Amino acid sequence: MAIFNALSRLLLIFILWLMLPILVEKVVYRHINNSLLEKQKKFIDHLNKDEINDFIQNTADSTDTYSQFSTLHSEYLVLSRAAKNPNQKKTTFTNDYRVIEGEDNEYRILQHHFTYENEDYQLEIGSSLSEIKDLTFIIRFFIIIVFVIILLITFLADTFYIEYLLKPFYKIIDTKIRRVNEPEAFDHTPIKAASRDFRELDFVLNQMMDRIAELFKKEKQFISNVSHELLTPIALLKNKFENLLQNDSLDDNAVDKIAGSLRTLDMLKKIINNLLLISRIENNQYTTDEEIHFGEIITDMQEDLQDRIEDKEINFSNTMQHDFSFKGNKTLIHILIYNLITNAIKYNKKKGEIIVSDGFLNNQYFISIADSGIGMDASQIEKVFNRFTRINSDQDGQGLGLAIAKGIASFHHIEIKVTSVINEGTAFVLMLPEVVKLN
Repeated sequence: MAIFNALSRLLLIFILWLMLPILVEKVVYRHINNSLLEKQKKFIDHLNKDEINDFIQNTADSTDTYSQFSTLHSEYLVLSRAAKNPNQKKTTFTNDYRVIEGEDNEYRILQHHFTYENEDYQLEIGSSLSEIKDLTFIIRFFIIIVFVIILLITFLADTFYIEYLLKPFYKIIDTKIRRVNEPEAFDHTPIKAASRDFRELDFVLNQMMDRIAELFKKEKQFISNVSHELLTPIALLKNKFENLLQNDSLDDNAVDKIAGSLRTLDMLKKIINNLLLISRIENNQYTTDEEIHFGEIITDMQEDLQDRIEDKEINFSNTMQHDFSFKGNKTLIHILIYNLITNAIKYNKKKGEIIVSDGFLNNQYFISIADSGIGMDASQIEKVFNRFTRINSDQDGQGLGLAIAKGIASFHHIEIKVTSVINEGTAFVLMLPEVVKLN
């Protein structure tokens, strides 16, 4: 708003600056015209025949004229006999150049035709415009300086005044929108504001968050109900299929179909559990007050996944040098690390390598999990955290592992960075939100 006001004033100043010469000239010319008329009247009022005869002298070219001028050539007067023209105005004002004692200057000229004792005369009185032009330039320069100063002062005044007026708005944004991660943490305390508009905005935000909190509560209840309503029939079906397998009368074809159905039920159960996990994470349904040691988690993870690591003959290198503590949810962090390492195993090459390292970058503690696998291109990296996205369709899985990892990282305010090169490998880097204490 302040910039808009400043630009509009600047445009107005520019227009006035363009119109200024015209305005100044009109005022100045009116003043000069009045002055010339007074001089003409004074000259004619005191004129008599003897003076005219004294003024006008016969010259060789028979032109009867009289002239006088000031020492600085700022004014001049010429009286001459001239034949009367019926179509000519009695008094006229023009701007023209005159040569006075060898100097060519521009003058504002009054030409007055009059008759005195049956003889026609022309009186010409001129006033120099050189000083007027200098004065016009000075006025323009001075006014521009004044306008620029006014522009700066009003811009600063507008900026501070608008900041003052919008202070309640910024407070609403900061306390009631930016800092709110969940509806239960919303502050319903009314914001003090002199403007009725901001008070209305605050009131509408409170009402909106009340409705969101109610929907949020219903969503949590829905998720809890879904976990029972969906998982319970799956468990019943699985139990029935397992009982059928105990029937010795089944042939091999029936056994294969039942076994396939059990695998499908297991996959469906995993998908539901993963989706429920993502939903609970996004709804902040986990506590974050547990002491977490990443070194211990990596060591335990290596032991748990040793069979899978050996199956692909992967060289697992744990080069972590620091043992740092971090406040969070231990179960979720364990799932986060597990998903990243199993991904590194799944998409690695035979006899490949996985390197887990840690360190500091710009005062932030990080953990890197790098593999020598198939890698990803830019388009795959962009979609790698999307749900149901798989890098390689030949691999097993539902494409939810990295989506869960991303949700857990966001829940703990951990940033995940991905770098990858096709056929060379991928590295996932966990950037912790702050430096934590060394134990």
